[in-house]
Amino acid sequence: MSVYSDASTEELSEELETLGWYHHDLSRHAAEALLLSNGTDGSYLLRNSNEGPGHFALSVRAKDSVKHFHVSRRDNVYVFGFNMFTSFQDFVNHFANQPLLGSDTGTLIVLRSPYPWRVEEPSIYESVRVHTAIQTGRTENDLVANAPSLGTKEGYLVKQGAFVKNWKQRWFILNRYELRYFKDKTCEEPIRTLDLRSCSAVQFDYSQDRVNCFCLVFPERTFYLCSKTAVEVDEWIKILRWKLSQIRKGR
Repeated sequence: MSVYSDASTEELSEELETLGWYHHDLSRHAAEALLLSNGTDGSYLLRNSNEGPGHFALSVRAKDSVKHFHVSRRDNVYVFGFNMFTSFQDFVNHFANQPLLGSDTGTLIVLRSPYPWRVEEPSIYESVRVHTAIQTGRTENDLVANAPSLGTKEGYLVKQGAFVKNWKQRWFILNRYELRYFKDKTCEEPIRTLDLRSCSAVQFDYSQDRVNCFCLVFPERTFYLCSKTAVEVDEWIKILRWKLSQIRKGR
């Protein structure tokens, strides 16, 4: 574990304060919401990681999803991907040259433009014309915060057919409570959209004559999917199970 002195922490803070796209303690959820609603393909931002001082996350919008990459600072050296930067300025200049990133799923992302921390907002507000309570007797305990869980992911998976039990590669996109799959990555219209609120379980599957398989259990059908690597199938299962846990919590 890295141990940061007060001096090194202060130096790190001063460096990052000069970076217009460093979003401090912005959460993963908020970063995804921000980039999906206001960013464009290739927009990115840097934020603190929950791993502690000297650890950061680079959040990047890739079409309809957001991917997160680890960035660290050790002994005044910034480490990102396959590169080590001996100065903060070298680290920043690397992004100015629009680097190309390749993720585990084979997705290629060009880091086109940083998403700024400060964005000008209009000081325009709606006038209140109607304001009345539609219920009575409720208290603070009745206030339940609610927001859709984001946690996006995309990539190619091999799916078993419903009637003819053959296997075909499909492009999958997970966003909010929907898992959509397409004929390939270039298609705009999905073949089908699965509503995860109807899914009862996500689990590893060993019944098929294939490796790296998992299944999604729905009332009307169980979907069998396979990935290229064990790491990838583990990532899909983890995020899908997390989605189901959020659904059961009513979020």
